[in-house]
Order: sequence, then structure tokens, then C-alpha cells
Amino acid sequence: MRASEPEQLPLFAERTSQRRRAGRKRRLGRKPKGPRAGSPHKTRPELRARHPVHVVLRVVPVVGNLRRRSTYKAVREATLTTALREDFRIVHLSIQRNHLHLLVEADHKGALASGMQGFQISAAKHLNAAISKGRPGPKRRGSVFPDRYHAEIITTPTRARHALNYVMNNWRKHEEDRAEATRTWRIDWYSTAVMFPGWAEYGDQPFLRRGPPTYDPLVVYQPRSWLLREGYKRGGPPISVREVPSAPR
Repeated sequence: MRASEPEQLPLFAERTSQRRRAGRKRRLGRKPKGPRAGSPHKTRPELRARHPVHVVLRVVPVVGNLRRRSTYKAVREATLTTALREDFRIVHLSIQRNHLHLLVEADHKGALASGMQGFQISAAKHLNAAISKGRPGPKRRGSVFPDRYHAEIITTPTRARHALNYVMNNWRKHEEDRAEATRTWRIDWYSTAVMFPGWAEYGDQPFLRRGPPTYDPLVVYQPRSWLLREGYKRGGPPISVREVPSAPR
């Protein structure tokens, strides 16, 4: 992955001293009441084991571009930790520049909450270590995921197909496939697309792609829910590696 690593962009534009002073004035006083930006703090609905969940996690800007080797390895370590659980399973995952998409299965609502908490704690620990490596001063220990995660329960074959396509082809939605380093990729190596056997391009003989010799895939479970194993096939035509999520077919 080293040779095809996307370039990390600068995080913040340089500010003038006047803008710094204005920013400090705005931050003085009591913090405003109300929920932060992100998923609202509402009671999450009940969850049945047969229904997978599409989860979105955003990271703080200081983490930088997640689509680089060190942060990929940090997220992979978190998938290793999560794989020790049985009641919560990550089935698919994709890493975008400032957020993660996950397709997970959980036995119930409590398993989803504790499983996501465990994944976030592990990912934050390893991401902080990754971005601190080689930098002077103490290691970073701050928050990595500032907002409550967004979760959408998948209940139909159409939604299952949409979620699979959205997660594994999300890099095309964000035009990551147009970069010089990734222009020749057929699938996103910053995702679990390599482990999906249902690509339209496989035809009647599905097989798993092989990555470069140094590539370590993300650690996920094979799906147990009918919707992610077979049901999604009833939600539309086979998913192509060329599809762009949310674009007209």
C-alpha cells in the first residue's frame, strides 16, 4: 500500500492574529446548551439480531487523512480487538478521509452499544498512537470520535443492497478513485471490498481477490444475517465495482 498511498492534505488554513483574537472571544463564557453536531441524542430503537446496521463514525480534524498506511493499520488493530466478541460483529468496513463506514451485526441493542464503544475505544487508542509517532512532545490522548455515531437499521433486501454498495464503493462517491495513485484500482483497498464474493464482475464463479504481498486485510466476520448473505441479491442487480453510490444507474 506504500506505493499507492494517497497524499495527506493540510488540515487548517493559516489564520491571521486578528482572526485568532476573534476566535478566543467567541469561546469565552459558558458553553452553549444543546447537543453537539452529529447524530441527535435520541433513544435508539430496538434491534433484532436478523437486522444488520449501517454505522457512520466521524473523526476530529486533528487526526488528518485516514486514508494512509499508519491510520489504516490503527483501524485494523481495532478490528482485531472487536473480533474477539461474539454478540457484535463487523461484517464490512470502509475508511474514508474523515469518517468510517461499518456494516455490523449485533444480537441486540445492548450488544450494538457495547460493541461500538469497544471499537471506538480501541480505534481511538491506536489512532492517537499513530498520529503521535515521530512528533515531539507527549503522545496525543484526546478524543478521536467527537460525535455520537449514526446508525441505520437495515430491514429489507433493497436497503441491504444499498448499504453494501454504499460502504464498499464509497470511495467512488468521494472521487478517491480519480487520484493518480488509485486510478488503476478496481476495488478500494482501504475497505473490505476484497472479501465480498458478490461482485457482478465475478459472474457465476465468485472468487476472492488477492491484494499485494504486503497487504493485511481488515479483520471482519462473514455475515450471519440472511440480508447480508443472500437477501441483498433480491434488492437489485448484482453490485458492480464501478457503481457510484447515490448516483443514477
